[in-house]
Order: sequence, then structure tokens, then C-alpha cells
Amino acid sequence: MSNTVADVVLSRLREWGVQQIFGYPGDGINGLLAAWGKVDGDPQFVQARHEEMSAFEAVGFAKFSGEAGVCVATSGPGGVHLLNGLYDAKLDHVPVVALVGQTERSAMGGSYQQEIDMLSLYKDVCSDFVQMCTVPQQIPNLIDRAFRVAKTEHAPTALIFPSDVFELEYEPPVHEFKQVPSSLGFNPAVADPDPAGVTRAAEVLNAGERVAMLVGQGARGCIEELTQVADKLGAGCAKALLGRDVLPDTLPWVTGAIGLLGTTASYRLMRDCDTLLTVGSNFPYTQFLPQLDQARGVQIDRSGKWIGMRYPNEVNLVGDSRTTLRQLLPLLDHKPDRSWRESVEHDVAQWHETAQRQAMTDADPVNPMRIFHEFSERAPANAIITADSGSSANWYARHIVFRDQMRGSLSGTLATMGAGVPYAIGAKWAHPGRPAIVFEGDGAMQMNGLAEMLTVARYWQQWQDPRLIVAVLHNNDLNQVTWEQRAMSSSPKFAASQVLPEIDYAAFALRIGLGGINVFETDQLGDAWDQALSADKPVLLDVRCDPDIAPIPPHATLDQVKSLGTAILKGDDDAWGVIRQGVKQKAQQYLPGTKREGS
Repeated sequence: MSNTVADVVLSRLREWGVQQIFGYPGDGINGLLAAWGKVDGDPQFVQARHEEMSAFEAVGFAKFSGEAGVCVATSGPGGVHLLNGLYDAKLDHVPVVALVGQTERSAMGGSYQQEIDMLSLYKDVCSDFVQMCTVPQQIPNLIDRAFRVAKTEHAPTALIFPSDVFELEYEPPVHEFKQVPSSLGFNPAVADPDPAGVTRAAEVLNAGERVAMLVGQGARGCIEELTQVADKLGAGCAKALLGRDVLPDTLPWVTGAIGLLGTTASYRLMRDCDTLLTVGSNFPYTQFLPQLDQARGVQIDRSGKWIGMRYPNEVNLVGDSRTTLRQLLPLLDHKPDRSWRESVEHDVAQWHETAQRQAMTDADPVNPMRIFHEFSERAPANAIITADSGSSANWYARHIVFRDQMRGSLSGTLATMGAGVPYAIGAKWAHPGRPAIVFEGDGAMQMNGLAEMLTVARYWQQWQDPRLIVAVLHNNDLNQVTWEQRAMSSSPKFAASQVLPEIDYAAFALRIGLGGINVFETDQLGDAWDQALSADKPVLLDVRCDPDIAPIPPHATLDQVKSLGTAILKGDDDAWGVIRQGVKQKAQQYLPGTKREGS
């Protein structure tokens, strides 16, 4: 019995180890769906509620598995819907392979229904590799290259299939001109740094008296090496948002997140250092790094394309993070003066105390920081945590203490709304035996999270650990934008754009067969987390929280303070609540026993 192109596509995907493909059907991929019906769920078609969600699920799978995620969509609008998730993969450097339908070859160029120039559409988002399959002989090479490029470049790739090609009888490439054979798999290289560059980097770091480190997702898996470097140099270490899980927050010299969403300890680390070592991070906000003439810089990154972009470093070392750190360590001197390290550790202890006090302040009805604090005290050691964009990202960055083997991520660079729940779904396919927790604003929940809870309801019984907990920050406000309007545009809250319709999210979860818990008061929050974490099914926590608690940056500029004041004076509907909560939160930094000179 002969194989069709679609049969061989699925077979080749299996050979690449693909077990799940996230997608949504349509007639542009009918031939592929027909072949799927014959393979008994190998690989499994995981049906999202929307193609964008399937792309996010592939990104979540890739982020938490380290393997390439795969998504599939039909022609025309299906392919368009994948784009946001694929841009998320591109900007966060995640390997994803997209399979996209197209109108039949005979209709191409004829302004046919659902015909879009897919190659042009995908040229930017999948700039490392996007190709159209027009004859069967291309199949092995196209699929193999899509995976190899995605995994080598840490980027999305795409294959476009005219719908009739799926139904063609497969013919392999032969030993002739203009035929391209292929082979499975590859052993990726580990980049060694230039030895002379390592020596120069050591000289810069050894000369420093107040060394700061900044790590990102490119330093994942380097806890031992980073710890040894920090101990030798007496350094403190801040973490970019995508690197929140690279180092445990329980280490006394780890200052936590950096930037607008960062901690006061990270702000002071960068403000006062004289040397900066950046490892595996492309953190873009230069204003939160040392002054440009303040510190001597060394950066380590796996790619020359991304190095030296954010700070005027003296040494830019291209190499694998772990390999480079191991080569650097023997050349580093142990600094006998530990006063800088002691200062950093004091700031870290102060930050943890301040964060706890801020989370424990009263609110109307629930302080959103308290949601994260109560979870953090109960977090399973192997928890996988996702957060959506918006105010939930602020509290994720500041109020979760990452421990042990905990993993976490969000849409770091694209900062798109709607990724939290599908990320967690992808994570559950990557690690079905681990609990996944989502922190989701009610705006993102209404945008697509509610619909994707139907996907959770459909598949959760396949997971070894059934726990997928979604905590909704229910304040009926698009809160992050509300605060940006106040602090950046001197504008009061614009209710027409910011206020959300009321809905009982927990009731929705209960209605579709999941767990649902309403939290109306702070005293209910701890018990709600205990119930959710001990449940035998996915649970949605619907927490009514106070929109007037500001995501205050670690150092508010005078312009930001003036802008907020102007917005309040212009007649913000929530002016009194904003003033009351702002005073209470800022005061936590200056209570007895916490103030530090120069803060």
C-alpha cells in the first residue's frame, strides 16, 4: 500500500520524537488530517480552541521541555492566527516548527478563497527557515531542516503545504541532479570561547571591587558554575525576567528580578557596582544597568548576533555559558574583602522583608501581591509556573521565591497577553508528572483564557499529575495599562477602555467539570491555595483583588511621580484608593529595621 505525502510527514515527525502537535483543523490540511486518522494518536493531535493558542502551547512545550514544539494550522486565516504565538517564539528564542496549509497549487495566484501569500507572510516571523513543499521529493529535507534550524537557531520555522500536495503519492528523493536527500537528527555543537578572550575577561573581573552579575535564560543549567563565580568574586546576581528560574531565590546573594518589574536589591546592585558580568541575557532596558561610564563590562553569550548590544563591554565572549564559566573559573581570584557581598546580602534580606510586608498590607478586598506570597509559601518543589502579561507579571517577578527545581516563564520580549494558560497546557505535555500554576489577569482570561480552559477540561485526565491551577486576578480592570496611563501619560484611568465586564470565573470552571473556588476575602486565600494544590483535577481560583495597588518600580523617577500626580489631579475615578494604597505600599520600604542609607 503506497504512502501519501501526509503519511510520510507524520512518520518523519515521529522519527524526530514528536509526540504532540498543537493545532486546529481546516480544509487546507484535510489530507494531513486524513492521514492522522490512521496513526492511532501517534503523534497526538491536541486541539486548541484557536490557532494562536496552539502556537502558544507549542511555545510553552518548547520552553519547558527544551525540545522543538510543533503546531499546525489550515490555510488563510489559520496561518494568520499562528503568527502571534510564532512571534513570541522568535523574540524569546524558542524552537517551534509550524505546519501551515495553503490553497491547491492549481489555484495559486488566482485570488482563490483563503489564498494568502504565505511565504511572504512568514518571511519575517520565520526568517531563519520558511519553505513551501510543492513536490513529494522535498519532504525529508524540508522537515529535517525545519527541525535542525529551529533547534540550532532557537527560533520558529515554517513549512507551507498546498492542500493537494498532502494527497500525492510519496516519492523519495533519488540519486540524481537537483534531488536533495536528507538524514535524521544531529548532534549540536557546544561553543568554546576564545582563550585569549577568557584571559582578558578574568583580568577585568579580578580588577573589580564591586562585581555585579546579570543572568538570563541562556545561563540555565549553570547553578554550580554561577555560584562558584559569585563566591570567588564576592558578587551579587540579578536575574532578567526570562531567567527567573535560572538561580534559586533562596541564595542570599541573588537579588531577584531586574527592571521595571524588579526588586530594590537589583536596583541597588546595578547602581553601586563597578564591574558587570552578563551571562546568557539580552536584557534590553539599559537604564536599569549601570551608568554607561560606571562599570567595566564582560558578557558571555552563545551567539555573536546577540552579544554586546546593551552595554559598552570591554570583553564580549561568544561561547556556551557553562563551558565558558568553567574555563573562566580557574583564572578568577578569590576576593578577600567581602564588604560588597555583605552589602548585597543585606539588600536582599531587606527586599524579602519589604516584599512580605507589602504583600501583607490590607487591601479592598484582596491584595494581589498576597496571592503570589501565599502560593510561594506553599509552592511544590517541582512546580512549573507561568504568568500572563499585565500586572500579574509584576507580582510574578517580585513575589514568588523560586526554589530547587521550580521552573517558570512568560512572554518575556513580545509581552503579549493571552499566553499564560496555553503555556501551562504546553508545559503539561512536556512534564505531565509536574503541577502547573498560571497567574492570569482577568483581561487575559476574558481574551482567551476562558476558552482555553475547555482544552484543559478535555485533556487533563491524560496527565499523570492532574494539577493545573489558574489563579485569576479578578479586579475588572486592565490594570497594567491603567497604571501605564497614569505614570507614563499623565492621564487618569479611561474607564471606557479599562473596565471589564463582570463574570464569575470559578463558576465557569465548575460548569465545565473542573474545580472552581471563589475568594472574596484575604482570610480565604490560604485555604483556597491548599485546596487547589491538593485537588485531583485542575482548579481555577477566582480571587477578587484590589486594582488600586500600584506595580511600583524599584526606583520611581521624578517624571513618573509627577505624571501619576497629574493623572490623579485630573480626576481619576480611583484617586482616593490609589493614594491610600500607594502611601501604604511605599511606607513598607522605610519601616524600622529596613532603611538603608542612599535608598
